[in-house]
Amino acid sequence: MDAREIIARRAARELRDGFYVNLGIGIPTAVANYVPEGMEVILQSENGMLGVGPYPLAGSEDADLVNAGKETVTELPGTAYFSSADSFAMIRGGHVNLSILGALQVDREGNLANWMVPGKMLKGMGGAMDLVASARRVIVAMEHATKSGAPKILEACTLPLTGSGVVDTIITELAVMRVTPQGLVLEELGPEATVEQVQRLTGCSLIVTEPVRRMF
Repeated sequence: MDAREIIARRAARELRDGFYVNLGIGIPTAVANYVPEGMEVILQSENGMLGVGPYPLAGSEDADLVNAGKETVTELPGTAYFSSADSFAMIRGGHVNLSILGALQVDREGNLANWMVPGKMLKGMGGAMDLVASARRVIVAMEHATKSGAPKILEACTLPLTGSGVVDTIITELAVMRVTPQGLVLEELGPEATVEQVQRLTGCSLIVTEPVRRMF
């Protein structure tokens, strides 16, 4: 498995039967491919779709059937379509059990920055601010460090925040970390990761109780 598959597969284990779930753009969207067999999870896309299925097979894409990230998706039996206004009423009304989002930065207090880098062009925040403010639980699913090896998990975010103290759990290809009032607790290690490696690539101290279990 590559890093993105490890993250998506592990994040899918946080799903529960009957949950209404919103998946963010990027790695989180791939979670739809790994919903445990026999589990009924209703995936919501903020552009107005309830009942999102996994990615379509090559050659079977419908260009008119897309998620909020403009990726082609499939529909499941019972899928419903509605306006963005209705979609955000669902989100703001607290009806989303779980939101899985990507991030640029997360810090030890659960603060999240995932919508802009100052000086770079962007289309807007999208639904991220509403989701982190309203979803009952927020998981960040992202690669542990930048392409240059710089930490994305920090003592304090340096980019503009999407939400303050909103993240409950962080899942990367190297680790699963839980946000607590005392700091980040290292709960699981990736398939080949070590505690030393995770700490070296993390920009804040982790709370570690040995032995740390493996993701898979």
